[in-house]
Amino acid sequence: MIARIWRGVTRKQDLDTYYEYLRETGLKDYASIPGNRGVWVLRRVQGETAEFTLISLWDSYDAIRAFAGEDYEKAVYYPEDRKFLLDLPPGVEHHEVLECPAC
Repeated sequence: MIARIWRGVTRKQDLDTYYEYLRETGLKDYASIPGNRGVWVLRRVQGETAEFTLISLWDSYDAIRAFAGEDYEKAVYYPEDRKFLLDLPPGVEHHEVLECPAC
């Protein structure tokens, strides 16, 4: 199993609106791909910003490619992300999952 990790930062005032937007875009897309095992959505507020960390679990790199495309190391962004995110990091991290409680 592979964990795909993405991080993004919004203004604190946008944290709930961005989370709803995220549910309608990326999280729905994750769920629609065979081989996706779910996603953990984490949020941390620091001062005037909110950092989101998404850890999605995948059966294989082929499943990740079905979501992200051939260049699966690149982050996937949606049309309104620029409205919310303070930066658009170009890449994501992938980690081999050796053990997890829900696997």
